[in-house]
Amino acid sequence: MSEMTPDTLMTDSGNDHFRADALGKRSTVDRLERDTQRRGRALFADVRRQERRRGPSELLYSWIMSLTTADERLKVELFRFVDALPSLKNPDAVSAHLAEYLLQPGVRLPPGAGALLVNLRRYGPTRALLASACETGARMMARRFIAGLDAREATAAVRDLRRRHMGFTLDLLGEAVTSEAEAHAYQKQYLDLIGDLSQTALGWTADSQTDDAPFGPIPRVNVSVKLSSLYARFDPMAADATADAVKARLRPILTLARQRGVFVNFDREQHDFCEITQRIFCEILDEDEHRDSQDVGIVVQAYLRRAETDLRALHAWAEKRGAPVWVRLVKGAYWDYETIVAAQRGNPVPVYARKSETDACFERCATYLIEHWQTLRPAIATHNIRSAAHAQAVAASLALPRRTVEFQALYGMGDSIARALARQGERVRVYTPFGRLLPGMAYLVRRLLENTSNDSFVRRSGGSGDTAALLEKPVTPALSDPGPASSGFRNLPETDFALAGSQAEMAAALDRVRGALGATVPIIMDGKHETSERVFVRADPSDTIRIVSRVNFATPEQATRAVDAASRSFPAWRDTPVVDRANLLRRTADWFEKRKFEIAAWQVYEAGKPWRDAEGDVAEAIDFCRYYADEMERLSAGRRRNIPGEWNEYVYDARGPAVIIAPWNFPLAILTGMAVAALVAGNTVVLKPSEQTSRVGLFLQEALEAAGIPPGVSNFLPGDGKEIGPTLVEDPRVALIAFTGSRAVGLGIIEIAAVVRPGQREIKRVIAEMGGKNAIIVDEDADLDEAVGGVLASAVGFAGQKCSACSRVIVIGSAYDSFCARLADAVRSIRIGPADDPATTLGPVVDSDSRDRVLRYTRLGREEGRLLAECTPTPTLAESGLYVPVSIFTDCPKDGKLWSEEIFGPVLTVVKAPDMTEALRMADDSLYALTGGLYSRSPRNIERVRREFRVGNLYINRKITGAMVDRQPFGGARLSGVGSKAGGPDYLLQFLVPRTITESVMRRGFAPTADVSGDGV
Repeated sequence: MSEMTPDTLMTDSGNDHFRADALGKRSTVDRLERDTQRRGRALFADVRRQERRRGPSELLYSWIMSLTTADERLKVELFRFVDALPSLKNPDAVSAHLAEYLLQPGVRLPPGAGALLVNLRRYGPTRALLASACETGARMMARRFIAGLDAREATAAVRDLRRRHMGFTLDLLGEAVTSEAEAHAYQKQYLDLIGDLSQTALGWTADSQTDDAPFGPIPRVNVSVKLSSLYARFDPMAADATADAVKARLRPILTLARQRGVFVNFDREQHDFCEITQRIFCEILDEDEHRDSQDVGIVVQAYLRRAETDLRALHAWAEKRGAPVWVRLVKGAYWDYETIVAAQRGNPVPVYARKSETDACFERCATYLIEHWQTLRPAIATHNIRSAAHAQAVAASLALPRRTVEFQALYGMGDSIARALARQGERVRVYTPFGRLLPGMAYLVRRLLENTSNDSFVRRSGGSGDTAALLEKPVTPALSDPGPASSGFRNLPETDFALAGSQAEMAAALDRVRGALGATVPIIMDGKHETSERVFVRADPSDTIRIVSRVNFATPEQATRAVDAASRSFPAWRDTPVVDRANLLRRTADWFEKRKFEIAAWQVYEAGKPWRDAEGDVAEAIDFCRYYADEMERLSAGRRRNIPGEWNEYVYDARGPAVIIAPWNFPLAILTGMAVAALVAGNTVVLKPSEQTSRVGLFLQEALEAAGIPPGVSNFLPGDGKEIGPTLVEDPRVALIAFTGSRAVGLGIIEIAAVVRPGQREIKRVIAEMGGKNAIIVDEDADLDEAVGGVLASAVGFAGQKCSACSRVIVIGSAYDSFCARLADAVRSIRIGPADDPATTLGPVVDSDSRDRVLRYTRLGREEGRLLAECTPTPTLAESGLYVPVSIFTDCPKDGKLWSEEIFGPVLTVVKAPDMTEALRMADDSLYALTGGLYSRSPRNIERVRREFRVGNLYINRKITGAMVDRQPFGGARLSGVGSKAGGPDYLLQFLVPRTITESVMRRGFAPTADVSGDGV
């Protein structure tokens, strides 16, 4: 037996203690689980008893839900119809939409339903009957989940809840506000609700089950507030401005609520709003007036991966504050939205992928809340019997006084569990929405989707569901091996400016760049820097006193030497292996990505780009580099068509020196896209950046040099296009011109390039993108929340500088008046200001002579159109003469030719069309065909517009700007441009010359067989 040292004895003793501690914890966990199961079975028994006593309306609803869940496609199409129903004005529209949604291939209707629908649609009286039945059904579903159309009807519903010993929180429906007028209206409704209902509540009979808790009395009136409804420009990126504006609207609400003894709960909404919502909640409750307020709460969503972090932060804050607040713990109602949006942005999905993970997180969060009940008052909102029973068991294990924990359910969705918990003596509150059907439709559809989801506890627990399985402890499954990352191009993920960390990075970059303003931009030829006698001084468009850059403008003689350098370096670069050229582009992209915020900050100051748009321009440049690198490697494989004795190969060759002429509105992305396409194809380039944004353009040359491009392959030539443009375009050695800009200049380049000059060995290839006069059609059944927001984003987003921007809106029929009114209010809510302010909606115009043009532009508009709305900048900014007010005109000529081509917007004309046929005719009445859009919920009209609205990029039910590389290759037809789509599979072909090589390999009657093949690539 070995000798035992004191250290050994201590270790063994420690292990014994550890084992005893572990066994104790295991025993506690086991007891908690047994109690959870016992309580869950009791709740299930009560819920099942209620199901057996369901009335006719409950049975009818269950029957309808069973029909929809029988087929996933039927469910989706039916709910899309329900979403559109409130905007349909007559029986013909209702019956037509019903048929369009449900009589589609692939939609499986119950037997006989399709024939019945067809027959009912044949005659006017039966169409009216069909429409009435649809509206009745929608109202029935709405009444199930929405307590009333107004506060009066909602008050009746909450009285009924109190009679059943349940409390309530009232939610004023409304998914979006598009203007400050609407935001003020929502604030007033909250104030009216608090004032009126608190007075009514004075006459209610006291109920200790709903009105008392171990820690004190509970307000009888409880309202839930969506912060985004209080401010039209609610934007997490503009955190300071958003917080200040929302707090200003909240203060009267909180003050009145405190005076009247009303509880106010802050809803959380989507993930983008999480940080800013919690920030506003904490900041306003830290103010002197509200520092000791306890009748306030906030939502935490357990399906978010950040939920536990949010809870810990709230607890630390509340401890420091010294007064408790409530936390309404929910699982979350935006799962599909969050996963789809994250996929579109290329960002990590913020929600748990599996329901079991959400359920497990919910239990952890509930336990944390109950353990810290003295600081964070727990309100457990769930329809999952297992989750509710677990919370009950945790409270019992801590020996908490009865009704320390509150349970909550949704009106019309968790009725059975709410009644069961109330019968057990728990304090129960019902989330009770009310409001008009149209703003409430999104809420209704969300509830229907939850009820019919395959993972829905409500659906799984219906009928004779397996109680044991439904009460199983949620276990997070082990993650499976994801395998190798998918190959192929992927867009750079968007920067999530809703996160404070991203905002801080951008702010820090702006500070650094602000200290470097006034930089000198050189001319670079053959790897050497040069200067010029003419220096262009570029001022910050937001502050014309501040100098951003001093640009050496090249002379015609320097332009000729730049072509010399490109010509000399061409043969060696053409013969450089494709893989080396492609990898150079990838290194260029990496260089951009490391400096993304720095380059974006320069764009803010030099181009007047708001934050998000500046970052987006850099991201697009990165995408161009990586996409064209992949595409060139694909094309370089060549194509073979061999037959016995003869080998045939189809390959691509470079064209020669290319001149790249870029505009100011996309100072990096467009310059980069055209240039790297030429370079990866084996051409050398002369880069002519925009006069106004040459410092940003210099980043491309710097990136290429850092990536290892040989001298002379890329030559950087800032200058006045009128002075050096003709020299570059006319030079006989230039094989290709890639241009983006105005139609007048583009057509001039095409004309000049068509002339063959002495010594010229190539017919010059011209790729020209020349803008658009882009229209959006708004159908009668359009979702106006989406249409107004999308039109406004398309017209003034990206500082109003996009060639794809909307300049014409064509509104059909009865939608016209309401659309115009809401759009006018939205325009008046635009914030015009310095681009380095994250709250700026619309930055400055870059054209130095824009002031005179704007005056003439406005006069022209007032003469021929009726001014509907105008947004003017602050007086200080207006003095610079570099800002254009956003203007909307109506009753304008239908041909869209009201505005002079030379004048910059953003100016929007809105016209009315009687029907879709006329709307399409008006949209087509333009020399341009760049982008176009449609807002509609009619499948038939959507399909028709897909066929007949022939523009380069057509967008349906989304804004018409923001094309992304590979996803939406960009470029127009007619006079919008000549050439294939940028960021698409055909774009590089314009920079290449195809060659065919044929070799006879037959000798004396025999030929090699190893390389003989049929068709192949």
